[in-house]
Amino acid sequence: MNQRRIAVVTTSRADYSHLYWPLKLLFEHPGVDLRLIAMASHLSPEFGATIREIEKDGFDLDARIECLLSSDTDVGMAKSIGVAVLSLADTLGAMRPDLLLLIADRYEMLAPASVALSLRIPIAHIEGGEISEGAIDDAVRNALTKMSHIHFTSTECARRRVIAMGEEPWRVHRAGAPSLDHLRRSRLLSREEVQARCGLDLDTPALLVALHPVTLERDTTLEAGALFAALAQVAERGGAQLLFCYPNADAGSRSLIESTRTFLAGHASGKLFVNLDAITYWSLLRQVDVMIGNSSSGIMETASFALPTVNVGMRQKGRERAANVLDAEADTTSILARIDEARSTAFRASLAGMTNPYGDGHAAERIVEVLTTAPLGAGLLIKRTMPIPDETSS
Repeated sequence: MNQRRIAVVTTSRADYSHLYWPLKLLFEHPGVDLRLIAMASHLSPEFGATIREIEKDGFDLDARIECLLSSDTDVGMAKSIGVAVLSLADTLGAMRPDLLLLIADRYEMLAPASVALSLRIPIAHIEGGEISEGAIDDAVRNALTKMSHIHFTSTECARRRVIAMGEEPWRVHRAGAPSLDHLRRSRLLSREEVQARCGLDLDTPALLVALHPVTLERDTTLEAGALFAALAQVAERGGAQLLFCYPNADAGSRSLIESTRTFLAGHASGKLFVNLDAITYWSLLRQVDVMIGNSSSGIMETASFALPTVNVGMRQKGRERAANVLDAEADTTSILARIDEARSTAFRASLAGMTNPYGDGHAAERIVEVLTTAPLGAGLLIKRTMPIPDETSS
């Protein structure tokens, strides 16, 4: 039986947690020759050398692309794309997969997409059609959509948006967010196991903070000051511990890391996690009392636990969200008010029975079914733009 060669690119702990179940099903599929490429922050000791998690999970790595500059600037980000293109041209040129699977909206994903386009390798893209107006991710996501040939969206609204961009409807599939498959397929840790693995005492209420640079601002950490000021007041009140996740490897991330370390040095009740594997992270989400910050995880994944979430600032502006998300301006007073509301018994009670609009835990099955049956060759590679609606007929 001829196998279909499918290459998958992963660049960070975040996208790998989303890709885990699609990768596992592709790896187990008899008709698939899976080729896995790890690059960017996966190979960086500074960001936890998360490539070890991939190896521990039993996946064979076919290529390791060193491309992340040790930089904290937008110039460093731009150069990292260029370094990645050079290495990926050789890697994909030799590999020649039938399909290349990419996910989400990280800037470094422009590199494999550009190379694949030049090599006439069809691209499948997960999580297109979403909106995050405060980050360059929004433009990257839309660029990847137009460069791709198969689309897997998380929501029905995102599916309609991709079609509105001119993509043929047969190419666009609502699969759901594959990160949610962990809830159905993976065994999450118990409260006691989370405490032991993370070194926590969860008898004290825990607030999980995930703050990333706002990459469309000239000063990408502009909104951080208000959040740290609000968290300082929360800490001074006592009765809660503040748990921080490492930021993405974007311009300004090192500054945020330093600010977090400085904050924790002055507030004993807190902890910074450089890297949490997907199961530990999901299990921690299930146990904490509130999530705070500007991560997409605070919108896409917390809804599965009806976890009150305070979304700060402009980074996730425009993204669909469930009732558990409270939006705060990047202002100390606004953030504090939303934290207090999120921690209230009344707000928590109001979320009973809510559902997550981002999926049902079956995304990996839908993605793999399409990847293993989609027509290859010119029928997939040549895209036909949908006609513009005739305004005079409306």
